[in-house]
Amino acid sequence: MATIELSAALSINERTAPLLDGSVSPEAIRLVATGVHPSEMFWRQLKFAEFDISEMSIASLVIATSHEPTAWVALPIFTSRMFFHTRVLTRTAANIVTPADLRGKRVGVAEYQQTAAVWSRGILQDEFGVDPRELTWFMERSPERSHGGTTGFVPPPGIRLEHISADTDLGEMFLRSELDALLVYLPVRNLVDRSRVDLSRDARARPLFGDVAAEGRRYFAKTGMYPINHCVVVRRSIVERYPWAVLNVYNAFVEAKALVAERLAESLRPYRETGVLTGDAVRALDVDPMAYGMRAARTTLETVSRYLHEQGLTARRVALDEVFAPNTLDL
Repeated sequence: MATIELSAALSINERTAPLLDGSVSPEAIRLVATGVHPSEMFWRQLKFAEFDISEMSIASLVIATSHEPTAWVALPIFTSRMFFHTRVLTRTAANIVTPADLRGKRVGVAEYQQTAAVWSRGILQDEFGVDPRELTWFMERSPERSHGGTTGFVPPPGIRLEHISADTDLGEMFLRSELDALLVYLPVRNLVDRSRVDLSRDARARPLFGDVAAEGRRYFAKTGMYPINHCVVVRRSIVERYPWAVLNVYNAFVEAKALVAERLAESLRPYRETGVLTGDAVRALDVDPMAYGMRAARTTLETVSRYLHEQGLTARRVALDEVFAPNTLDL
């Protein structure tokens, strides 16, 4: 089998590090990998299709697929998960104590269609009865620099949404009391997001949920879902020419992720041997909330597809076999 060279864009985290530094590589593939912030990565891929392999926004990929087959084939590699609704920030003076208090409020979002926002709105509606149509939305990303600018985004029916002026950003508007809450706030330097103000230690901002960890545990215990926002995609033309590349890439990501688990297990070995970690604490180390593969993630992926349709971002419910490579559907 001849070796092929493929370019890749990956976010920088512990699970992708072995692929970025070359310590793990797909069989028969020489991966030329670059670390890129996800906001920028997705925009560059959706608009310019720069890389052969990359992480990709689940929401933007499903939205694009709802229109027509895309240039990408998805693999069930999920490099980022989070309880996104627990990241909502509220302005302290706005006196938002419960999710229900968001009704009628002005809420900022980096981009309305981004996966983190889709999950947050879906959970706020499913779990707390807050309808997105009851809020007024302010979006930071311009049509030219947004993911939705490449997928035909228009505000869904019944949604009040304003694009904020290019001479300001969500952080500044929040501190000027022009916004009451921030659904997704990304003060990270990249080509797409403009906000720079660090609100993490600012007394004028506080989390919607007073005990963020407790809300995450509650949601996971009830639903069994740890929300996914990134998958990995491979250029469709490459998959058609080299169908073996799909599983080779998948296996490499699995190997890279396993290295993280091995290092964690080794770092905890003294605690297990001395009995400091016993019983349920030890068994918990065998539970993987970051599992790759379709079987572990199907319910979560079907839920985000449902949310996209319910929120008016897709005209139909997109099936997973339209998005993911056929030979990965049983992994």
